[in-house]
Amino acid sequence: MRTGLIAQKIGMSAYFLGNGRHVPVTVLKVDNCQVVSHRTEQNDGYMAVQLGVGEAKVKNVSKPMRGHFAKSKVEPKRQVVEFRVSDGAMVGVGTEITAAHFVVGQFVDVVGVTQGKGFAGAMKRHGFHGLRASHGVSISHRSHGSTGQCQDPGKVFKGKKMAGHMGNTQVTAQSLEVISTDIDRGIILVKGSVPGSKGGYILVKDALKKVLPDNAPRPAGVRGNAKIDDEELSKHDVTSGAELSPVEVLSEQDESTEDNPVSTAKTKGEE
Repeated sequence: MRTGLIAQKIGMSAYFLGNGRHVPVTVLKVDNCQVVSHRTEQNDGYMAVQLGVGEAKVKNVSKPMRGHFAKSKVEPKRQVVEFRVSDGAMVGVGTEITAAHFVVGQFVDVVGVTQGKGFAGAMKRHGFHGLRASHGVSISHRSHGSTGQCQDPGKVFKGKKMAGHMGNTQVTAQSLEVISTDIDRGIILVKGSVPGSKGGYILVKDALKKVLPDNAPRPAGVRGNAKIDDEELSKHDVTSGAELSPVEVLSEQDESTEDNPVSTAKTKGEE
């Protein structure tokens, strides 16, 4: 199980295929997504990689977090998230994960916080059809109707669908196809819509219900000549006796080969 990455939602656009057919896509930006820390079975009871993204002002970072970032020798991050990984999928602290982590045609699960809609009625929030719009209804056409029973049980059960706060909840969109990636600009184009507002941070990881392609970088797609620090990992007993697979590095020379099918992102405005 590989790590995911943190991306920023830019917005939606249209991607034109070779046959002229256009596909609605969501543009995700991956910018300076670095490994901040590790969680190991020996020290924490589980294995995970902690990633950070975005620039944060030092004055807005608490002292404990300043020490946390200083220990890893990375700049303070605005967003920090953990991703569970398996043996042999650890990435060295300070390594930058790029858009090369995902390949074209791969399916991913995207996690985001939906847009808040405030207080909404039952029709908008739950899709109720409302009451009659003609005879017999007096100025309550959009009400949700009866909410309980008679004297027995004499209460409204918890969880009843009623008017209330709508949106601003974490939602996972499963099995979205990666249409194109641009390593240099850190762009990932995902087919369809993605939960969240423009500018919000999105978690992207391998699809749980789809098979991972053979050409996907293992353990991660990193920038430059970054390598796993075996000395650092051995201190935390990360591998638990398992041999680490080498980090697959996608350089500019490799981008032109067939093993790394990365196409240039073409948005509607660039055509």
